[in-house]
Amino acid sequence: MSSLMEPEKENAERPPRRGRKRRQAPSQLGGAAEAMRAGWEREARLPQVKKARLSTILFTENCEVTHEQLCGLLKYAIVGESSVPKPSWCQLFHQNNVNNVVIFVLQGMSQLHFYRFYMEFGFLRKAFRHKFRLPSPSSDFLADIIGLRKKETTGDLSKMSKGSLPSASSKVSINLQDDPIIQKYGSKKVGITKCLLTKEEMETFHFPLQGFPDCENFVLTKCNGSVTDNSPLFGLDCEMCLTSKGRELTRIALVAEGGGCVLDELVKPDNKVLDYLTSFSGITKKSLEPVMTKLKDVQRKLKALLPPNAVLVGHSLDLDLKALKMIHPYVIDTSLLYVREQGRRFKLKFLAKAILGKDIQNPDRLGHDATEDARTALELARYFLKYGPKKVKLNLEALARHQGLHAADQGQSSTAGVQQHNASVLDCLHSMGQKLLLLTREADTSELSSSRNCETVTCLSNKEVLEQARVEVPLFPFSIVQFSFEGFSPALTEEMNQRLRVKWTEISTVYAGPFSKTCNLRALKRLFKSFGPVRSFSLVLETHQPHVCVQYEILEAAQLAIESLDGILIDGIRVKAQRPVTELTLDCDTLVNELEQDSENRGTIYLSGVNETFRERLLRQSSLFVGLEAVILPKDFKNRKQKKYSFLKFKTFGSAQKALSIFTGRGWKLKGRHALTPRHLHTWLQSLPPESRRPPELHIVPPPFEQQALQTLKVDHPKIAAWRWGRKIGKLYHSLCPGALCLILLPGTKSSHGSLPGLGLMGIKSEEESITPNKCV
Repeated sequence: MSSLMEPEKENAERPPRRGRKRRQAPSQLGGAAEAMRAGWEREARLPQVKKARLSTILFTENCEVTHEQLCGLLKYAIVGESSVPKPSWCQLFHQNNVNNVVIFVLQGMSQLHFYRFYMEFGFLRKAFRHKFRLPSPSSDFLADIIGLRKKETTGDLSKMSKGSLPSASSKVSINLQDDPIIQKYGSKKVGITKCLLTKEEMETFHFPLQGFPDCENFVLTKCNGSVTDNSPLFGLDCEMCLTSKGRELTRIALVAEGGGCVLDELVKPDNKVLDYLTSFSGITKKSLEPVMTKLKDVQRKLKALLPPNAVLVGHSLDLDLKALKMIHPYVIDTSLLYVREQGRRFKLKFLAKAILGKDIQNPDRLGHDATEDARTALELARYFLKYGPKKVKLNLEALARHQGLHAADQGQSSTAGVQQHNASVLDCLHSMGQKLLLLTREADTSELSSSRNCETVTCLSNKEVLEQARVEVPLFPFSIVQFSFEGFSPALTEEMNQRLRVKWTEISTVYAGPFSKTCNLRALKRLFKSFGPVRSFSLVLETHQPHVCVQYEILEAAQLAIESLDGILIDGIRVKAQRPVTELTLDCDTLVNELEQDSENRGTIYLSGVNETFRERLLRQSSLFVGLEAVILPKDFKNRKQKKYSFLKFKTFGSAQKALSIFTGRGWKLKGRHALTPRHLHTWLQSLPPESRRPPELHIVPPPFEQQALQTLKVDHPKIAAWRWGRKIGKLYHSLCPGALCLILLPGTKSSHGSLPGLGLMGIKSEEESITPNKCV
């Protein structure tokens, strides 16, 4: 294989086992998802950015991706190449524009399930361009793909953050009893309600309040619910400019509890701008020119987004609410939460380094990143709630007195902990101030569900997992949604496996005739070989006139032979070319059509008759083939010689169609058609022993259990489950933000009776599959 011209996720009252209380799923998408979708039109008006995308082909050995390789891609999608190596088996371009990662795991299903019920998995095969084989799973598939197994030898997660607070044994003389944080909150851990600013404090620190003279035209959020220690936290940060009427809003970022950005909007001020304050805001005249969003639009979206008991977290949050001209009663201000002696305040940049061990507000970057600041404030509040005031105040004052951090002196970065190969996905998320969401059934246990930095929501059924996913996934930058299905019984597994191999053999077989009794058999062989590699060629003499039976190695060759030969005259006799008619080939025409529409095959053509000089000639005349992205030249498994056929991938179906007409014209004299077989499937089938005939022990009539299940349309039957859940996942996929890296993983199965390899499908959701995108990290 070579590449050419590759440019640049019963008892309904029963609470979850662990993790926070499940949110009630509404009949339609939750407020966060609705607001995100409503705001997607914003980015279409911004200056064009390079979109995240995957390489055209996967550079894998035998099209198999190991669990460790998959983990490497997930880590790279989170933190980029500055912290972890680039994955070797695929290329992820513009990683920083990957908005979020969503993984759907179909536990109990395998590659055999997918191709046995290929027609039922309609959405999955059409939406995802990349498919790859997975090895048979271990006892804990999720732990493997997240990298927890490898991390067992690396120690506790907390040891990864070298730039965090010094230990309690640090030689710093501080009287904690006199510290303002300890005096207010005590030394023990506190809850959210304890950290909220009182109405008196909000008045003291000039927060906008209802009924105050300067707040007559301010908009109230709909938050009038009862706040508890389980209320959701949202990080908020705004950027402002200076106008003829004072400071006005130019950007707002809202981050949910899991670290995912649910709102990121540029806002056009109502009055003339005098100073864009670019060094702080990062906003320029050019960036605001195409923006149509106004303050009232942001106010409406924020009201729709925040649940009644939402708690806003920010640093000097009074300024943000004033810029928004909004009133919100429940706030945690990290500049006051981490207050210094005599009421002085730490800067957010200092707290990020001292408490979290991370660098923000990089001086090399133009202005502040509102999303980063909002996420940092949220993370600081979570740290305070998790570890308590005493640990927080160990030596903040001493660090401030000594003008900087020891970690900063040594040039440690916020991602220092993940600059090693054995870091897990959780470590990478931790370094970015984010959390992983795991939605799963209670019966499914994994080491991941009890891991730190993993928000686990356990459900009673697949249906409940789906409902929770619709609410929770938009709030997290990295989500795993796991559904569980009953696997095939050993007997049914073996029969399905056998049936699939026989079916593929039969649809790759061509019967043609009649031919003259004096026909040139050698010429006939050459004719059939011109369509592709032949596995067997035999003469059928049971008929009045001779026919031939040709079994091809690949489906494209068989289909090309049928399309080229059916109805033509050979030696004055009209020839009919067809497949054998059996129970397994009755729907082969429909199957071939659906394979051609498979997203992995769209824009890919098959050519037969290529030789050793094909690639060089193609390079010389590359200007003829606009949109050519990759050339796949298969080799023989045994002698490693190049075979006489090729697959060419083009950027669009139209480019592929135009190229096909050139290759099959007079200049090239090749035979070809659009591709039918995904690469990983072709590799899998090539590795299976050939089936030249139907085994006598193979029963085509479904066994009684399967037959009864089909008649009663039981929802747990594999065929029905594939159809039903493929559609449900499709609907959930369409609700994701554009730029989301989405993977569908069928882990495979393993038991004492044998194992089945899994299957992975992967893609980055494009704008065409939604409305227009909003930034959602």
